[in-house]
Amino acid sequence: MRTITKTKLSYLINIPIIKDEGYLCFMEESNHIPFKIKRVYYIFDTIGGAVRGMHAHKKTRQLIFCLQGSVDLILDDGVKREKVILNKANKGLFLDRMIWHEMINFRDSAILLVVASDFFKESDYIRKYELFVKAKNK
Repeated sequence: MRTITKTKLSYLINIPIIKDEGYLCFMEESNHIPFKIKRVYYIFDTIGGAVRGMHAHKKTRQLIFCLQGSVDLILDDGVKREKVILNKANKGLFLDRMIWHEMINFRDSAILLVVASDFFKESDYIRKYELFVKAKNK
């Protein structure tokens, strides 16, 4: 089972962490991930001052983990904004549909792992904030 911590616009999921000669974390689709996994990708070697994301998904849901270092995520539902800091490898941020997100302040060689509910489809992206707000107000 997953442990959940609510934020204003989302929630954090804690996955199991096992300590032995090092650490091992695992996640299972039916126990920890709240959707069927169709895509996994990661982000690393981000240049200083970079802002990643800057979009919302119409249908795709994601779970974002910071495996190394830390990163700030700015979440926006068109009305409220929230900053969430990811800095623990076993804590993932659930990113629901139609949440604008930006990833900033990549620190200490941050590595992000993203698990997504759908394959890449450009048509699923809203890349202009004004269009996102307009879509949310429909």
